[in-house]
Amino acid sequence: MTYHPLDDAPHRSRLRRLRAAWRRKLDPSEQSAVVSWGAFTLTFAGVRALTHWIRRGHGPAGGGLSLHGRHFHHYNLGIAALAGVGAVAVRGSEKQRHHPTVPISYGVGTALIVDELALLLDLEDVYWAKEGRTSVDAAVIIIGLGGLMTAGFEFWPAAQRVLTEPT
Repeated sequence: MTYHPLDDAPHRSRLRRLRAAWRRKLDPSEQSAVVSWGAFTLTFAGVRALTHWIRRGHGPAGGGLSLHGRHFHHYNLGIAALAGVGAVAVRGSEKQRHHPTVPISYGVGTALIVDELALLLDLEDVYWAKEGRTSVDAAVIIIGLGGLMTAGFEFWPAAQRVLTEPT
């Protein structure tokens, strides 16, 4: 049998306390905001890392997804994700609207669109132009982290106490 650190009773207890603090400090809409900002930040950072990795010659030939010989930009996936979230908001049941995949999909979809915002604004593929690309990357990641911190403002001190107290 393989040992897993979360199988220890102290870790399970800490996880239960962290979950309790999450529910106590944040109402469901605040929880959704934190999840959405977290999904945005992780997706944006992950897409940036992946695209830089592909740009350095790794991964698929041609630098990404192609459909019938045409480059398929990931903002299309973001638009599809936001359309799905909108459909759930308009027609979904209360249970569906409060499912965790909704704020995750919203954050992921938004990040995929924001990552290619220059292309959408200029309507030409300026994705890899050096002018300001690094500062834009840094700014968006900082905005993502700032939103994540702000959205969970009430939760973070409680989470820190739970995670740093002795088990």
